[in-house]
Amino acid sequence: MTSHVDVVVIGGGQAGLAAGYHLRRLGLDFVILDAQPMSGGAWRHAWDSLHLFSPAAYSSLPGRLMPPQAGEKYPDAQHVVEYLADYETRYELPIERPVLVEGVHRDGPLLRVQTDSGSWRARAVISATGTWWRPFIPAAAGRMAFRGDQLHTMEYRSHRDFAGKRVIVIGGGNSGAQIAADLAYDTELTWVTQREPRFLADDIDGRALFDAATARRRALDKGRSDTGGVASLGDIVAVPSVREARDAGLLKAQPMFKRLTATGVEWADGTTAEADAIVWCTGFRPALSHLAPLGLRGPGGHIPTVGTRSLVEPRLHLLGYGDWTGPASATLIGVGRPAREAGREIAALLAAVRTGN
Repeated sequence: MTSHVDVVVIGGGQAGLAAGYHLRRLGLDFVILDAQPMSGGAWRHAWDSLHLFSPAAYSSLPGRLMPPQAGEKYPDAQHVVEYLADYETRYELPIERPVLVEGVHRDGPLLRVQTDSGSWRARAVISATGTWWRPFIPAAAGRMAFRGDQLHTMEYRSHRDFAGKRVIVIGGGNSGAQIAADLAYDTELTWVTQREPRFLADDIDGRALFDAATARRRALDKGRSDTGGVASLGDIVAVPSVREARDAGLLKAQPMFKRLTATGVEWADGTTAEADAIVWCTGFRPALSHLAPLGLRGPGGHIPTVGTRSLVEPRLHLLGYGDWTGPASATLIGVGRPAREAGREIAALLAAVRTGN
């Protein structure tokens, strides 16, 4: 079966919903294809103790403020899931799920989106699949020798799964710090980071991070010197759980080890740490395998863009993958502006096609 629309949005998480909001306002004919069986995107799969970096009002998608969560300054992941479910219902966004997109192909004047349940032909495509579905684990010496459990951030759920065990958490970003803080009280924790952890000032949250990312992008766009953006402030937001564990002296990071052993890790000086489990909080990569048929990847696997628009394939926009597709576009508060810009560019493209210009 083949269906036709003006625009196909691939991904029904926060970026896909923001795109849908603006496409709806522009009066375009579109569909959102989501591989997940239920709303909520990656937030539905987050660990139990995960909280946002910002208050609810500063973590909102366009058009609809996130309501506060009772008893919480920073909402938890389940609150975000409920907000996203309400958002797509409120704006009657046309979402098909579960639909797995297998590939996007050129088809004359159209793009053909092939899925596990048929194909869609469209004049434009927005890829909004995010990064959660493509975890990154570095090639570490001896990794295959370790006999304990190894899991990535995306597989971690709760400290209760590791009570009384020896756990090594690898990673000095927000995920590493939050998961280390979660495990600090009832496990024998070793926290390993590539460099000394850099905690942001306690009064800095996602609002300041969004402002810093936006200022950096504006400076670069105007040819000014790089402000450093979020990286200039630090690596770790001191959310309450992290702050409490840090102040209790439970978040003392060790430098990166030399290799893994069968029973733990070993540092260059011969020091060792035993472990029952290792949690790799080492980040993610953009989930873009569905775009492989278009042959867009440049040096280092990066897809060159102007704003959100592919430089090589102007009918394609990429949304929500980080600063390279819009300042802070991988965040709830940051994705709205690039989603609006993508919608406007697509509307202009469709108007030009219809008038023959």
